Amino acid sequence: MRFCMDWRSVSFDWNQVRAFLATVEEGSLSAASRALGQAQPTLGRQVSALEAALGVTLFDRVGKSLTLTPSGVDLLEHVREMGEAATRISLAATGHSQQIAGKVKISASDATAAYLLPRVLAELRNRAPDITVEIVTSNALSDLRRREADIAIRHIRPTEPDLVALKLPDTPAHLYAAPAYLARFGRPRTVSDLADAAFIGMDRVELMIEILHQHGLTLTPANFPLLSANTVTCWELVKQGLGIGIMSNWVAELSPEVERIDPPGFLPIPVPNWLTTHRELHTSRRIRLVFDLLAEMIGDKGALR
Repeated sequence: MRFCMDWRSVSFDWNQVRAFLATVEEGSLSAASRALGQAQPTLGRQVSALEAALGVTLFDRVGKSLTLTPSGVDLLEHVREMGEAATRISLAATGHSQQIAGKVKISASDATAAYLLPRVLAELRNRAPDITVEIVTSNALSDLRRREADIAIRHIRPTEPDLVALKLPDTPAHLYAAPAYLARFGRPRTVSDLADAAFIGMDRVELMIEILHQHGLTLTPANFPLLSANTVTCWELVKQGLGIGIMSNWVAELSPEVERIDPPGFLPIPVPNWLTTHRELHTSRRIRLVFDLLAEMIGDKGALR
């Protein structure tokens, strides 16, 4: 059951309210103290004083981690309105427009970072030019709970209870080749035509062979003369005609110089995608803006609008 209180009947100390709001939006007491230019112990005392004044617990504290309680969530929507009203008054007095500023760290695979994020970031620059984005490029999972990133684009569903995730459209992976490769070796008409084809190997060949076998294609390690754990490198090798590549349609649709060559009997490989952030960080205005923009620019078929 959601805790509810008539907050309008409570007398607020604005410094305490501002400390609470900054802690939520920055994700931690240490980050909030830096944002407000206050000592962390002072900020912590202000949050504790607000809890005492209201007679409720606003944060669950586990070690150094802070998680909003239901009471904290209920209060947040009210004090955020107060904060926005105070900002509007200040901006009206100084003649400035409202801005959203600060750093957001996005974790994504090398292919996503190289081929997909630039279009999103171009739009972000238009909407919020004072947001600074740091891209954590890695094919490994970034640990959001350790603040290695604020937002992650993952291929697996997160299981951690303190993370929130949005399911993005799957991005089917197909077989692609450049015209130069097809001119030398011909276009495959059946899966058997691929028995002697050269493929560009991504990461572990044994895993690729297993996955491709599940989708109708039987290959051996001899089919992979070129290997790289870097997806961008693999894709460039495909574009230059050195072999057949397996790539999601997100990336391939941005590369008109390659052709889809799926023969009958080959089943596209579904690649799941999840947009993930920490539950506390999702309450930050700048992180929420970036999170929502990433979700907005993913079309129904997985291609960026």
